[in-house]
Amino acid sequence: MDNNTIQLAHGAGGSRGAELMREVILPVLDNPVLRQMHDGAVLSPRRPVAFTTDSYVVEPRFFPGGSIGRLAVCGTVNDLAMTGATARYLSLALILEEGFSIAELRRVLKDVREAAEEAGVEIVTGDTKVVGRGAADGIYINTAGIGEIIEGAAISPVNIRPGMDILVSGFLGDHAATLLAARHGMELPETIRSDAAPLAGLVREMIAAAPGIACLRDPTRGGAAATLNELAGQARVGILIDEEFLPVRPEVAGVCDLLGLDPLTLANEGKLIAVVDPAATESVLSAMRANPLGKEACCIGRTTAGEPGEVTLRTAFGGIRIVEMPPGELVPRIC
Repeated sequence: MDNNTIQLAHGAGGSRGAELMREVILPVLDNPVLRQMHDGAVLSPRRPVAFTTDSYVVEPRFFPGGSIGRLAVCGTVNDLAMTGATARYLSLALILEEGFSIAELRRVLKDVREAAEEAGVEIVTGDTKVVGRGAADGIYINTAGIGEIIEGAAISPVNIRPGMDILVSGFLGDHAATLLAARHGMELPETIRSDAAPLAGLVREMIAAAPGIACLRDPTRGGAAATLNELAGQARVGILIDEEFLPVRPEVAGVCDLLGLDPLTLANEGKLIAVVDPAATESVLSAMRANPLGKEACCIGRTTAGEPGEVTLRTAFGGIRIVEMPPGELVPRIC
């Protein structure tokens, strides 16, 4: 590459764009399907598939425990996992700003490759566009994914009924707290990092452990509060959770106290919420805790027949308060 930064010509579809692909992108993400450089990837799934897409505009682009590149892979892999699918193929579309550092692009792509290898997924097609200075804040990423449905999986909100247990795979709010600390110059212990991780392996082990998993969700934007309200509304059940059992690190709770936030509304990028038949709870929890990504798994509440669509929390003092759907994105540019 003659230049150290992205130029508008890199997105014009000519020789400079071919050079960017040949010298920067393909050497990092190379695989037999992508190497064909066709207009699309020809795939051969072996069973029914799930399909999803997501876009990433996180700020800052790099943070303890992850980056926009890692998020772009983990977020889409996890959306597929919540449908009961194992991700097989991803597309990767880059929106680059003129002047963006080639060295930083290589670093992002390296994180994409490493996360894809960790998740066992291939980047098989993609696109690159370049916009003028000031129009894209460096880099935005879109990923779309195709995953194969795991045998025995039947994951949907329509399966939820009153009397089911609500499980969470670990500490809530680590991702958002990490990004907030980075933005505000706050120092956190090295143990507090983004939880960005691909969850498909954990989901496979949960499904293998018991057939009683009704629904799965990853509590990203809006956190557990948004996810639980969505599930309660879609299934027309009540949900009661217990503050005593909510897994929140003291350091994350401290960030929330300082900034006036509720840990239940903080985004996560490597956690899941499961709604499970009580007869399967212990088997599912055992499977979760045997996996490094679920070792702090616990039961935080139960679905109820009262007040369909309403989420409530039993406080440490024994009172009951309503957990409302967050009115908007309390922490912007979180993923």
